[in-house]
Amino acid sequence: MNQQKKSLLSVHIAVLGFGLSGLFAKLVNQPAIVIAWGRVVFSSIFLFILLKLRRQSVTLKCRKDYLLMAAAGILLAVHWSTFMQSIQVATVAVGTLTFSTYPLFVTFLEPWLYHERLKKSNVICAFIMLAGVMLIVPEFHLDNSMTQGVIWGMIGSLTYALLSLMNRRFSDQYPGTLVSLYEQGTAAVVLFPALFFLLPVFSARDIAGLVILGIAFTAGSHSLFISGLKHVKVQTAGIISSLESVYGILAALIVLHEIPGLRELAGGVIIMGVVFYSTLASAGEQHTAD
Repeated sequence: MNQQKKSLLSVHIAVLGFGLSGLFAKLVNQPAIVIAWGRVVFSSIFLFILLKLRRQSVTLKCRKDYLLMAAAGILLAVHWSTFMQSIQVATVAVGTLTFSTYPLFVTFLEPWLYHERLKKSNVICAFIMLAGVMLIVPEFHLDNSMTQGVIWGMIGSLTYALLSLMNRRFSDQYPGTLVSLYEQGTAAVVLFPALFFLLPVFSARDIAGLVILGIAFTAGSHSLFISGLKHVKVQTAGIISSLESVYGILAALIVLHEIPGLRELAGGVIIMGVVFYSTLASAGEQHTAD
């Protein structure tokens, strides 16, 4: 197997891991914020050991970068907590599909933050995607679990959009593994006080689930994804990443016996269709520029 095929396989396995991570919101019997904390604790420990084994430096270039990565870590803490909460109050399908809408927020935030032109086609895609989200919700009442799940999911989507834009700044300066270490380490510190309020009691199954989630489905998947980008174009990786929600929904169907309703499926088709189209359009623009 040549390097490109190995890299493609790495990206596919990583995206599968990302898609399966939502299952742990149902499989681990803890509040969403506790699951998010356990996830970043075990992931950051693994990443730190990995960097030390590789003898890579863990220091940053300046004080400003420490502050920015700490801010990104806070966003990550909110993102994973709300993502898990969305799945717990609704379904894996709702949590993963609403997460997939983060390009909707990026459409409006990226031109503003980086002084770039807002494209009409991106605005149209954003509103079509929003229509897909609205289709998932059967009725807009706060006591409705699907509505709650979509609201939590959209908060997670917004924070991930902000996080991805911050990571755009870091990507040219630091390895992805180092950025993940600082962001996840910060998230672990930020979420830690919640343990004193919730006073969770961990079973052996809970601990095992958090270790697997943190190491295999967070640090491991992220490392595979980053390594795969060495021989796979970012645009191709973006298209493969569109499968994350598909993997998550299929896994929930098999493991949790969660069957998506017609509205969820219809909304999901719209959301994933827009994501797939946008990724292909971006790839085409990049190819033309090259």
